[in-house]
Amino acid sequence: MSEPDAVDEGASSRTGTAPRRDPEELPAEIREQVPDYDDEYLDRVSDRLMYSYDLDRDEVVEGERFDLSATLRMRNQKQFLHPALSYADHETKAHVFARRVAEPTVAELERLVETGHAVAEERIEADEQHYGTDVTFVLVGDRVPDDVAAFVEGFRDRTLLKFGYYGHYEVNLIVVAPDAEAIVASEAAGVTGAFRLWEAIEPPSEGFFSRFAKRFWR
Repeated sequence: MSEPDAVDEGASSRTGTAPRRDPEELPAEIREQVPDYDDEYLDRVSDRLMYSYDLDRDEVVEGERFDLSATLRMRNQKQFLHPALSYADHETKAHVFARRVAEPTVAELERLVETGHAVAEERIEADEQHYGTDVTFVLVGDRVPDDVAAFVEGFRDRTLLKFGYYGHYEVNLIVVAPDAEAIVASEAAGVTGAFRLWEAIEPPSEGFFSRFAKRFWR
């Protein structure tokens, strides 16, 4: 994930952050894969997601249309002496769907939760290699109503597949009002930082073994 640009006094009031990074600063192979969302806030969000996620726009899922969609795929494996001798393969995926709305409502969020279960049923290959899938829905509005905030803050929806033998999937919710610099997210929504543009993303602290490895290989 890219490190965000600094916020300045000339920041856009619509996004709560500086204008989008100049596309010419990015490698050509990345620029070609990043859609133009015709929405300054979503463009800035895509700047944070593009290094880890495959991005798309105007996607329709189970009859629901989303301005921005993003997919992350990770495979973890252990190997013995050679990559061909691998074992304990685990696959993790994350799907993010975001759209602007006139005003977010609890009824719409409840409908998206059902959509999330349909997405999981359609896209997950439930087998021993599947570890986990996150399906996250993001509503972008002018404000975060109190009932919506209460619903999202208390929300958690985690489903075990074959009692966990085939991993699990989780449906997450995020509601954000960029102009008001307000955001609320369910407990397991790990992508929240990408939508909180008025705050910098802090790089993770480096652990002892990482520092030791750098000194060893220098």
